[in-house]
Amino acid sequence: MSAAREEILRRIRAALDDVPDREAAADVAVARNYRHTDDRSHAELVELLCERISEYQADARRIGPAEVAGAVQSACAQWGLARVAVPPALPADWRPDEVDVVEDHGLSAGELDSLDGAITGCAVAIAETGTLVLDGEALSGRRVLTLVPDHHICVVSAEQVVGQVPEAMAALAPMVSERGVPVTVVSGPSASSDIELERVEGVHGPRHLLVLVVDDG
Repeated sequence: MSAAREEILRRIRAALDDVPDREAAADVAVARNYRHTDDRSHAELVELLCERISEYQADARRIGPAEVAGAVQSACAQWGLARVAVPPALPADWRPDEVDVVEDHGLSAGELDSLDGAITGCAVAIAETGTLVLDGEALSGRRVLTLVPDHHICVVSAEQVVGQVPEAMAALAPMVSERGVPVTVVSGPSASSDIELERVEGVHGPRHLLVLVVDDG
């Protein structure tokens, strides 16, 4: 281990050998010639998002604005969820009627673990990568809210869907720089592999992820 570390450091020193001592990272411009926007239609981006989410072994369903509560209730029945946590700002018409809904006003990890799932919104969704971005505020709820329960239902408005990662980062930049919000990126349910490369779900977060994309088109 020590020999490997020394070899890595030796290569770094060799690579930096011609760098002036007074030069700082900010002194050198970094080329950012990757794509910053996406020219596909909004309908194509929504379709791509659902496609990518499914590739991560999560479930994506497109629904109309009036169908949110029914779709959430259906998912709760499918998974056998009796008690779910929600951020206080979650709209009333996103909440299922036949399930015990517990608002998160500082629930402990133990209290969250006793619940069956969590229902949240998100800050933005990235079509190219099938990624949900949670900002720790309002509809997203606290970060721990979606890490402890076994099931996560996330409601995404079609207007929140962007094509590329830089677009999402640009949308989040004011919140991060001005309010220092914690950003969590979610691509599918929590998954890892054991020593034999067997996929194991639910190790670092929820085992099941359902994304409801609300689209009136």
